[in-house]
Amino acid sequence: MQIYLVGGAVRDTLLARPEGAGDRDWVVVGASPDDLLGQGFVAVGKDFPVFLHPRTKEEFALARTERKTAPGYRGFAVYAAPDVTLEEDLARRDLTINAIAAYALPTSVTGQFDVDFSRLTDPYNGQADLQQKVLRHVTDAFREDPVRILRLARFAARFEDFSVAPETMALMREMVTEGEVDALVPERVWQEIARGLMQPRPSRMLEVLRDCGALKRLLPEVERLWGVPQRADYHPEVDTGWHLMLVLDMAAQLKAPLAVRFACLTHDLGKGTTPADVLPRHIGHEQRSAQLLKGVCERLRVPTDCRELADVVAREHGNIHRSSEFGAEALVRLLERCDAIRKSERFAQVLWACECDARGRLGLQDQPYPQRPRLLAAQAAALNVDTASSASAAVALGAKGAQIGEWVQRARVEAVQRWLQSTGDAALG
Repeated sequence: MQIYLVGGAVRDTLLARPEGAGDRDWVVVGASPDDLLGQGFVAVGKDFPVFLHPRTKEEFALARTERKTAPGYRGFAVYAAPDVTLEEDLARRDLTINAIAAYALPTSVTGQFDVDFSRLTDPYNGQADLQQKVLRHVTDAFREDPVRILRLARFAARFEDFSVAPETMALMREMVTEGEVDALVPERVWQEIARGLMQPRPSRMLEVLRDCGALKRLLPEVERLWGVPQRADYHPEVDTGWHLMLVLDMAAQLKAPLAVRFACLTHDLGKGTTPADVLPRHIGHEQRSAQLLKGVCERLRVPTDCRELADVVAREHGNIHRSSEFGAEALVRLLERCDAIRKSERFAQVLWACECDARGRLGLQDQPYPQRPRLLAAQAAALNVDTASSASAAVALGAKGAQIGEWVQRARVEAVQRWLQSTGDAALG
């Protein structure tokens, strides 16, 4: 029995990227399930033999081969036995840069392993592709798992200076044409898209998915944005699709969380269905965006926090951009539509997404976004209103039902107006 470290931990160590080297993937060659169980490992794999180390709790998988038995992602026959070689196990992996193994030996009774990176097994020239910065599939077995298209797109977003090998792009296009991506389960699609959005350059994920045709099948609402003109004052040479890519990369630059990045991905979906007679002004695109967003979230089973934030951004980002012109009453109405009083932290993320949208334009990447601090200050002024006292005062004067709410709203408008006057904001007399 021999243990090897494989996958991302080897790749990232060779790239001197410590952020990924801690996610260790172990493969066991020349052993059976009984061999590992006899050493105290605990079986956890359902579809293939994976075991937890009795002390470190790390996962160890028996070397295996896989054969596709049905379309899509779920139909695989797995063979794991002592006669499966390391080279055979590496052959089923997605990319050559992930198909490098490092020899490992236990160092003490704790179960820790000493990995010898001078003893590498690299039958598919992954080290050469690391040096040449190429994302290349290992074997034709790549076509058996359509999730690998999404994974490669995610890797392109992470390793932003890596190119996709022409033969790999050609293979992915064939997979799309054959309908493989249509069989992907929603949870896997969302998982990979979410992970891709969190990479340093998420625009490259969209770029790769577009190039192979997968974006049109998985997110047609996003695909439709390419070729749609921007407003004339927003660099018309950059269409809405390219603007989206700039917005996503700005979200990465500002280190936004996933919910904000998903809102950036979907905030302009309605521009892809703008009637020709209102181009390039995109009148009414906010409501169209919210409606299309609903379909995307249902189809991909997007988590509630991401979907709710994205809905507010889709509906209100235009008003937030224009909010520098708003008076106290308009500001309070905007806060109420965004539910900024009850969900103050979420409103801060709404503004974060809007800043990414505003700065995701040529020439504006380094410009400030004054709407964000201004609206946060207006929100703080509204939140400082003692609603209980305002409601009690309203009741004392005979107010009932909705009248009490109107009284509280007036108190908030007055508070925001006082704040505006204290700052000398001339826009809102």
